[in-house]
Amino acid sequence: MTPDVSLKAWLALSLTRGLGGGSARRLLTAFGSPEAVFAASTGSLKSVVKAEIATEIGKGIPDDLLLPTLEWLEDSNNHIVTLADSDYPQALLNITDPPLLLYVKGRLDLLNRTALAVVGSRNATPQGLNNAEAFAKSLSDAGLCIVSGMAHGIDAAAHRGALLGQGGSIAIVGTGLDKVYPSANRNLAHALAQQGALISEFPLGTPPLAGNFPRRNRIISGMSMGCLVVEASLQSGSLITARLSLEQNRDVFAIPGSIHAPQSKGCHALLKQGAKLVETAQDILEELGSLIIRPASNPETRVKDIYIADTSGPDAALLEHLGFDAVDIDTLGTRCGLTIAELSAMLLALKLNGHISVLPGSLYQRIH
Repeated sequence: MTPDVSLKAWLALSLTRGLGGGSARRLLTAFGSPEAVFAASTGSLKSVVKAEIATEIGKGIPDDLLLPTLEWLEDSNNHIVTLADSDYPQALLNITDPPLLLYVKGRLDLLNRTALAVVGSRNATPQGLNNAEAFAKSLSDAGLCIVSGMAHGIDAAAHRGALLGQGGSIAIVGTGLDKVYPSANRNLAHALAQQGALISEFPLGTPPLAGNFPRRNRIISGMSMGCLVVEASLQSGSLITARLSLEQNRDVFAIPGSIHAPQSKGCHALLKQGAKLVETAQDILEELGSLIIRPASNPETRVKDIYIADTSGPDAALLEHLGFDAVDIDTLGTRCGLTIAELSAMLLALKLNGHISVLPGSLYQRIH
């Protein structure tokens, strides 16, 4: 594609050094368009923004700084969507600080689809990963686009589940779209670019700076009608997304977990603060109401029943004793009356069959 003068002006405005979102919006209100901003006198600009910013605007942006982005736009799968475009996510217009423009790789039609944020811990438990993927698939099958941040753990699992459904998935990233972070999610990023969408407000070349990730969370929450927190410690960045959702008058949902698990404490804190406790995808769909396009494919799927163990006899009894809290082998032996040798053989078989997970510290946890 050949970007028009207007798009180049939007891009130049977004790349102006020192110009924040609030100042950019004031300029657009005062002058009407980016072209008019660049055509204005320095004196006129100073009446709206600080003198140093007015001077930077007066200098303009050299064409060689625009060239990498213009070349990136030659790929038909790459887009820039500005505040003035009909494809711009309309839900973002209702937040305090909507991005001036968005870099998009993938499907533009997803940007205004009814969406739900699904977020959680990077250091997720096996059960948390299963929950995130299964909930995301059910909600996607119900017509919701699942929005997350493509981080390790819950985010990645939510994207994978959503791509298996009908609603699609969007990743809001904290780097330029010419970079993949974390690099371990490269295959997931490729799948999202082909079947869903990747979005960033940051220019191409932006590295994974720590401050970018909390900032992008307002877009995750802002594009979504609600936020589901699957697992979160009390220090989890996903609680920032939940807080922003509340500030933006969105619904917040949380899945409860073990009282002993650090990854559940953030969800429990949210529940104490008024988040809605959910056990099924249907709990969310009923709360969101008429905006859902079609019913979930399997709305009665519950957290502990997402995958059904094909076990019988002693293995089934051991799973009952094991439960869903992490436990060491000595405690498990006391519960079920088996020797360490007997338990070791049975636990190995259950692990190989995918029924349990071995956690750091030689702890065992039932997955399903």
